[in-house]
Amino acid sequence: SRMAGESVLVVDDTPLNLKLLSVLLISRGYVVKTAISAEEALVVLATFEPAPALVLLDLRLPGMSGIDLARQLRADRAYDRVVLVAVTASAMIGDDTEALAAGFDSYVIKPVDTRTFPTHVAELLARGRAATS
Repeated sequence: SRMAGESVLVVDDTPLNLKLLSVLLISRGYVVKTAISAEEALVVLATFEPAPALVLLDLRLPGMSGIDLARQLRADRAYDRVVLVAVTASAMIGDDTEALAAGFDSYVIKPVDTRTFPTHVAELLARGRAATS
């Protein structure tokens, strides 16, 4: 069963968003690491042991996109149990569809609703991600 103190990686190129999401998660007992780009996220991911329970990933990042990073993680057996959550600023038509197609399990719209966000994360973690055979 999943325990408190689960680890989460937050990837966002906006310092304010990074801080907000981190504070919300830390206040609920999660262990949080952050990255400001997809490239940095790959470096930080390597420091987790085991892989984080959840990765919150901004879709619009400088350099490699959140969608591309998600596809890369989904292609790697080491991360097939990680819950991936897309963070998108504009509820752009098609963003959610593209995100789900890339392997995201869910998405949140910025500005993030601080009241519902922690509950959403907890529900996703409780549900977990079925191992793909």
